[in-house]
Amino acid sequence: MNRRERELEQLLGPTVRGLGCEMWGIEYFPAGRPPMLRVYIDAPDGVTVDDCERVSHQLSGVLDVEEPIRSDYTLEVSSPGLDRLLFKPEQYAAYVGEDVDVRLKFPLEGMRKVVGRLAGATASEVLVEADGATLAVPVEQVRRTRLVPRFE
Repeated sequence: MNRRERELEQLLGPTVRGLGCEMWGIEYFPAGRPPMLRVYIDAPDGVTVDDCERVSHQLSGVLDVEEPIRSDYTLEVSSPGLDRLLFKPEQYAAYVGEDVDVRLKFPLEGMRKVVGRLAGATASEVLVEADGATLAVPVEQVRRTRLVPRFE
């Protein structure tokens, strides 16, 4: 998560929590036409379309008043889904042992992506078991990490 996304999360998080949801994460794409702000929310019993609509309505009000995005933009509120992105260290910790797809900003050991089992994570690195080895990926090298759902 970049600095801009952290600022948006700090601004919008209290509203999301006030509506009984958890702020799972934010993606902001300023280069789009119009720019897009995607907010992921979660809740203990799951997220409904009504939850997304309610949160979207309230966040629109906050964004209109605070104006952190000074141009037209698209706001999207969604559940994280089964193939959820992982944004924070505590999210990584909760999914140790699950399959992940880690996309990298720059090649690491010749790879731009690592798909394997999440072996652990700290504030500085993500550990992924793939092809019989454990690869330590520096957090600053991670572009995004997404769970790979298993259907058994």
